[in-house]
Amino acid sequence: MLNIKPILALNDNYIWVIQKEDQAVIVDPAEAEPVLAFLAKNQLNLTAILLTHNHHDHTDGVNTLKAHYPHITVYGSEECKAWADKIVQPEAHFELFGYDIRVIESAGHTAQHISYLWGNEYLFCGDALFSGGCGRVFTGNYQAQFEAMQRFKALPDFVEIFPAHEYTQSNLKFAVTVMPSSCALLEYQEQVDILRAQHKPTLPTTLYKEKQINPFLRATTLAEFKNLREQKDHF
Repeated sequence: MLNIKPILALNDNYIWVIQKEDQAVIVDPAEAEPVLAFLAKNQLNLTAILLTHNHHDHTDGVNTLKAHYPHITVYGSEECKAWADKIVQPEAHFELFGYDIRVIESAGHTAQHISYLWGNEYLFCGDALFSGGCGRVFTGNYQAQFEAMQRFKALPDFVEIFPAHEYTQSNLKFAVTVMPSSCALLEYQEQVDILRAQHKPTLPTTLYKEKQINPFLRATTLAEFKNLREQKDHF
């Protein structure tokens, strides 16, 4: 049984800690200090680091963590080769904590962004997918980002989704302007507003929920997706 918790970093980043017994894997360490403090407080040993892409707010903590834990393995795509010991390709599989981990291509935000699906249950998707939204397409490759959405949509509804940022509240403010009014969307927006007022995370979410409230997952054509993303960029 995995225990998955967020460490808040920078302004709105979440560094996800995947814990099994006294071992831990972390995803996208924006900073080292809060990770080291969490590991010490919970008496955990760092086993591996997973990187989704090469933006500094996902990688800045890697070198310090490697200095403290020189024997860990860092996984990432080719664009993360400055830090990764193990370069993984889309649709590769490897194992951690007895779980099969599938590497899912999720480019668009960056050219070689990847996501990690643990045991067909837990998706760590960096900046490719957020609750109610998706990452900015910095590459200009809307086709790649749209295809990533289709890969996510094909996963089982029960998959839990662990994005790397707390963007849900602002994403939903946009979603209600472009989607038909629905009880699911309005109820979720109310729930999110309550959580954020209490400074609590809105994540993880589920694919089932995102299919109801995320306009980018509901887009059925590339043109529709691109139009939505460009609207969001200027919202």
